[in-house]
Amino acid sequence: MLMVIEDHGLVKPYVIMHAGAESSWEIFDKDFKNFRSLPTIPSSDYCFFHSDKETISVGTQLIVIGREIEGIVVFRYELENNKWFRGPSMITPRVMYGSASDGKTVFFAGGIQMDDNGNPIVVRTVEKYNADTKMWTMIYGMHKSRKFSSGCFLRGKFYVLSGQNENDKHLTCGERYNEATNSWELIPGMLKDINFITSSQAPPLIAVVDDNLYLLEISLNELRIYDINTNVWKKLGSVPVSANAVFGWGVTFKSMGDRLLVVGTSHSWSRTTVFYSCQPSPYVEEQHWEELKYWCDDTELPRFIHNCCVMFA
Repeated sequence: MLMVIEDHGLVKPYVIMHAGAESSWEIFDKDFKNFRSLPTIPSSDYCFFHSDKETISVGTQLIVIGREIEGIVVFRYELENNKWFRGPSMITPRVMYGSASDGKTVFFAGGIQMDDNGNPIVVRTVEKYNADTKMWTMIYGMHKSRKFSSGCFLRGKFYVLSGQNENDKHLTCGERYNEATNSWELIPGMLKDINFITSSQAPPLIAVVDDNLYLLEISLNELRIYDINTNVWKKLGSVPVSANAVFGWGVTFKSMGDRLLVVGTSHSWSRTTVFYSCQPSPYVEEQHWEELKYWCDDTELPRFIHNCCVMFA
């Protein structure tokens, strides 16, 4: 049924969230009025459940990458079967990469790998995964080695923004990949005007809506839009969460079709978790954020979002 709906273009966004440790991943409708828990990931490894994981959707699959005692492991959830599967493993297993999906393909760029002696190294290698074939393919590497970067697809090209190099220095450059030519273009100073609070802050919080790239500027809790022609970010007003309080960690900033979704703690003294969305406009200085108050019955608002992605099905 899902494949028929997808083929006819009648897709809608679902938000998949994980609150950490041994809790289940949960899938919500876009209004957060209904949800269900996904089955438990078939791992008996304590290390996997209690260490950081990274999540992205591709097609109707959810890819979760984390660590077991023996090393980095990949799990995939298939929505059609409502079931988890182990693998397939990456060609060059890594964590803390920049990633983005486009249809049935997802790209993973840079990150941290372990060398033959078990030492962490920051890499510039890139590989992609195809949801139909369930296969990984290496592609041409980036100009810069980087970890803690962010990725997105913008106007047909895969972008990787910022991150840190092997010396833990923040990179202000970006790169974009042209699949037709299998080549990367370096974008100097792409994030030159963005403030970095600390070396341990989260990767850039970015989202693409209507072929426009938006960023939640963590230090100022501001929304910005990228001008691809001038390489400049324009301010679009404040965002109703306190991303700077946790250096961007635990905050969700995603695109849901023609809307932006942001989840984090409120600006009030109570620091409660709030959900807001807006239909962004590049032409107004302040966006109209709407609070989503219809949180699912009998569920507790998570204080910290460990993983979040949006799946269209």
